[in-house]
Amino acid sequence: MKILFKGAKVFPISSAPFEGDVLVEDGKIKEMGENVSSNGDRIVDLKGKFLFPGFVDAHSHIGLYEEGVGSLYSSDGNEMTDPVTPHVRAIDAFNPQDPAILRALKGGVTTVMILPGSANPIGGQGAILKLNLSTVDKMIVKEPAGLKMAFGENPKRVYGEQKKTPSTRIGVAAVVRDYFLKVQDYMVEKELAKKEGKPFTKRNLKYEIGEMVLKGEIPARIHAHRADDILTAMRIAEEFDFNFVIEHGTEGYKIVDILKEKKVSVAAGPFLAFRTKYELKDMTMKAIKILNENGILASLICDHPIIPLEYASIQAAAGLRYGAKEEDLLKMLTINPAKILGIDDRIGTIETGKDADLVVWAGHPFDMSSKVKSVYINGEKISLEGEKA
Repeated sequence: MKILFKGAKVFPISSAPFEGDVLVEDGKIKEMGENVSSNGDRIVDLKGKFLFPGFVDAHSHIGLYEEGVGSLYSSDGNEMTDPVTPHVRAIDAFNPQDPAILRALKGGVTTVMILPGSANPIGGQGAILKLNLSTVDKMIVKEPAGLKMAFGENPKRVYGEQKKTPSTRIGVAAVVRDYFLKVQDYMVEKELAKKEGKPFTKRNLKYEIGEMVLKGEIPARIHAHRADDILTAMRIAEEFDFNFVIEHGTEGYKIVDILKEKKVSVAAGPFLAFRTKYELKDMTMKAIKILNENGILASLICDHPIIPLEYASIQAAAGLRYGAKEEDLLKMLTINPAKILGIDDRIGTIETGKDADLVVWAGHPFDMSSKVKSVYINGEKISLEGEKA
């Protein structure tokens, strides 16, 4: 199937905006330019409209913390009974009927990384999904796509209230180290069985996912707000030699020279949220500018439902007030999170060969009056009808 998007103001992200056309064939971007000619296609007239790649949020709890079910702690996003739960999977709690998903699409978001919450130092497996309003199995881009971990106040509070370890930062770090030591022992035992030609009969779901992390098959996705927590996470990652992304990184601007030296990626934000706890007291939107000026690979996250995902462009636009550049902010919504997720060969820009995840806007997304007119995922138009509110 071919679709010719005609006469739009196209924002490829990877190059300068232009007035012109984008040809889509079999779900992929086939050609683009100022005047693409093609016969026998469905033509979509976009004169006066803006065409962007779908936005990507690299850290979300959409579909896990559902709208209308009560507090975050009554959701299915946190298994708060054991500080070490690497065997739980976000997709097993994801509800594609969450009304927030349709609203996210109306905000231009087409791809998300869903993650368990931050109650546990070792929290569980995340997945990358396209929001095509299908079943979760048909939405999956990659699963598992990362192991959620958490440092700081959240695991301290959850287990401190239960009078269990960890109730301190030193306890959180000890739990994480203990887990990866056990994973290393598990890997040795498995390798010995293989060398001896014996079946390995001690399989353990908790350690299998940790093995994927230590082998570099998936990254750790480490929740850390305060600068000291970020440094602890980095220290442990270096100790066990695994890849990681810092989630939130609220005080990353305080140690930006170290982040730059170590080439640490940050799924940054949210920055429009209320400072509800001690570790957020120094949160500032100036961090967006600082991270970009220092060459940190950073995406901008809503941490849905902290900021509803439908407001992704609004949070980004607010960054303009604090000195961030429009070009950088658009990258933080598109190609940067795609790079962080390791899927920038497929999404994040409008380029030949990439998935046709395209969003038609009435105007620029940073214009508060601008609305999404239509959404395409893999070249298929997604119905935006049916929202009651």
